[in-house]
Amino acid sequence: MDTQLEQHLEKIMPEDIARTFESAYHVIQGNNEHMEDLLRHGGQLLRKASRRLTPTQMVLGIAVLAVGAVFVLTRYSDEISDAIEDFTDGDDNQQPAKDDKGPKNKQ
Repeated sequence: MDTQLEQHLEKIMPEDIARTFESAYHVIQGNNEHMEDLLRHGGQLLRKASRRLTPTQMVLGIAVLAVGAVFVLTRYSDEISDAIEDFTDGDDNQQPAKDDKGPKNKQ
């Protein structure tokens, strides 16, 4: 009975992981059209993993991914903030030009 259940479960293929990371890469690069793909591929990967792993293994796996994301973000936080500043070019501090619509001297 156990072997039938194991064969019935969908296996996690390397392509599943590659598609999820590829979609995540596109979203991180700012291509938000791939957000739907990321959610679909990530959901499929999570569904397959949840059927094969125990709840404790799932929690530990997600925790490892979260810690990895925090390390990556802290390592590249300076580059990210520099990229944001370059993207905005300091436009936040500039005031719009005022029109001189005051009374004009009549001649």
